[in-house]
Amino acid sequence: MKSSLAALAALAAAVPVHGQVTSEPFPTPIRATEGVIRVDYREFAALPDIAGEPARMMLLSAEPGGQRLFVNDMRGPLYTLQPNGSARLYLDINEGRWGHAVQSTSRERGFQSFALHPQFNEAGAPGYGKLYTWSDVSDTSPPADFVPGGDGDTHDTVLLEWTARNPTSRTYDGGPPREVLRVQQPFGNHNGGQIAFNPGARPGQPDFGMLYIGNADGGSGGDPMNLSQNPASSFGKILRIDPLGRDAANGKYGIPKDNPFVGRSGWLGEIWALGVRNPQRFGWDPATGMLFVADIGQNMVEELSPVPRGGNLGWNVWEGSFQYVSRQAVDASRLRGDPTMTYPTAEYDHADPILTGRAAVTGVVVVRGPAFPQLDGRILFGDNPSGEVFHVPADRLPEGGQAAIGRVLLNEGSQATTLLDLIRRKNVAQGRQPAARADLRFGTGGPGQIFLLNKQDGTVRLLVPPGR
Repeated sequence: MKSSLAALAALAAAVPVHGQVTSEPFPTPIRATEGVIRVDYREFAALPDIAGEPARMMLLSAEPGGQRLFVNDMRGPLYTLQPNGSARLYLDINEGRWGHAVQSTSRERGFQSFALHPQFNEAGAPGYGKLYTWSDVSDTSPPADFVPGGDGDTHDTVLLEWTARNPTSRTYDGGPPREVLRVQQPFGNHNGGQIAFNPGARPGQPDFGMLYIGNADGGSGGDPMNLSQNPASSFGKILRIDPLGRDAANGKYGIPKDNPFVGRSGWLGEIWALGVRNPQRFGWDPATGMLFVADIGQNMVEELSPVPRGGNLGWNVWEGSFQYVSRQAVDASRLRGDPTMTYPTAEYDHADPILTGRAAVTGVVVVRGPAFPQLDGRILFGDNPSGEVFHVPADRLPEGGQAAIGRVLLNEGSQATTLLDLIRRKNVAQGRQPAARADLRFGTGGPGQIFLLNKQDGTVRLLVPPGR
């Protein structure tokens, strides 16, 4: 405690006289009982263990033009889920024959994300059978397309394109993948994030078939190489590419002409938005088209933020609505003080008593339509370790802070409970030690289908409107 106080005192001396350096930017906690939305759930599917350990689920999404759901395990498998919840192995990208061994050591590395081209099931279309995977790999010998500078090279993150001959086949029936791009990672933590196509884009619209890529700031802490604000770097950015194009520097993908910084001197044309730290998960509002990102913070602030075209979300000058000082503190004296930045819609701090001692934001599902009336018009996001599910209004968006944040709790009989509590009970039934954390992720299927994933009990849970 004495060393922490000394560090804060030193930080206070380093900022302007009127600075408000704090390690707890939100002294008023998230409301535990007010604004609660209660929903039902059912266990939808179970994924197999690997070497006795539960599946490390990261993403679940619907098959374009098909009936299946796809869900991945960080260690390499990609499964399909039938409408009745039965799981089948579709592809294991870690198989030796593919030559791209997944680096899945530690909690943060592995098969990060995947995306099926919106034309996946359209015979004769350019995107027919195309599937993209975004994974950390052990082999760093091929030259990387994007390097951070310096000597660090703990592993690479690689975007691969797989082409199925018959997309409706039970298992992947195509050949080896094509490498689209490669990123050299200087540190072992928070590297790749999500990849996705905008599900609301329609053929003929500029966004149709454009792939968004979350690429974190390279790792370590505090963005030590100042990459997130570097316009020539891919790190700390959300990128947008045309995976079927060929006009990029490596000739393996295209750079959309409507990207915001195309043609600007000193700027990387692939950049859609900058100033993110660890954009693990993002999602679109189907009503407005706005993109939202759950950007994992340093040690103070977790944020849910809009991502406008060309937006700068501030990291590492800003952490959420606050000026970044260090890994121990932020400065609240110029709250949201730079009008050129894009600030969070909602944010919370690591010290909030509703959490489990650590924090990492995750998300994002914007719910629209009558299929789930309790959640209609709400943005769903959550906290990864604690498994807490949160909601804020999607209309009349809040402007930062946590006052608007409400909880989503799960009905277990007459009681309301959390995902982590459900996981712990499942663990006991499985003969495992109850989990200390949830590692929450969201998934979406057809209209109104919202799934909760985790890395502790292998169970995919489907949220259900009460009474249905």
